[in-house]
Amino acid sequence: MMIDAVFIPPMRDLGDGFTVQRALPSVQRRTVGPFVFVDQFGPTLLRAGTGLDVRPHPHIGLATVTYLFDGEIMHRDSLGSVQLIRTGEVNWMIAGRGIVHSERTAPERRLADSNLYGMQIWVALPRAQEERAPSFQHYPAAALPSIEGDGTALRLIAGSLFGARSPVATLSEMFYAEAKLADGAALPLSTEHEQRAFYILAGRVELGGEQFERGQFVVLRAGQPVTLRAAAPAHVLLLGGAALDGERHVWWNFVSSSRERIEQAKADWRERRLGSVPGDEEFIPLPET
Repeated sequence: MMIDAVFIPPMRDLGDGFTVQRALPSVQRRTVGPFVFVDQFGPTLLRAGTGLDVRPHPHIGLATVTYLFDGEIMHRDSLGSVQLIRTGEVNWMIAGRGIVHSERTAPERRLADSNLYGMQIWVALPRAQEERAPSFQHYPAAALPSIEGDGTALRLIAGSLFGARSPVATLSEMFYAEAKLADGAALPLSTEHEQRAFYILAGRVELGGEQFERGQFVVLRAGQPVTLRAAAPAHVLLLGGAALDGERHVWWNFVSSSRERIEQAKADWRERRLGSVPGDEEFIPLPET
């Protein structure tokens, strides 16, 4: 048996008219490697005069990874970072002991219709790194390794895979990549990483005589090499890594190995002690539940 779990991520409404498909956490699987949160947003058309408006909000104990297949987002944070992220680029933000950020459509992009399609992913930090100083780094598309095969094209977003390593400064062993497969193309996945999963963004993939469709998140069984084969032109997200070094608690935007630390983060945000985003005075209040 090659597969541990298969499910279709449900749609979630984040408010402010913004919806996502959330693969992790789920009832079937809470984590895969260090990945504790996987959201797909779009593809969507943002009409002229509108845009993405994720108001300033806090994080602790994690790193956020923003990666776009299409469109642009303006990132701002409490460190003073201001960074426009475009298609194929990576924003890597380590929250550590606490950071606040916003993600919005830039004013000039609101003058006409625009597309938005991408992934927002959270990686839990190793326990020894949960309280490290927050930081932000941006990586241009050209810095990410490309791996070409017979009918396959893979971009390594973070971590290591197939002997290549992304420049993204991860703190644990992991892999995160997007792959495009021509009809009939094969993509092997070794047992290099302990935990592995793939998410089908478009097309169909065959594995062990079974076909999987667009929108399915598939968690692979540990210790077994597998080969994905495209049953139609396919766009697939690959992710995983070493198992987490202990349980993680996730509440709203906070991740920690300690429930007490999350309670402290709630109080800190309620009292506005986690900082603010220069130039962006709005904020998302602490949820009631």
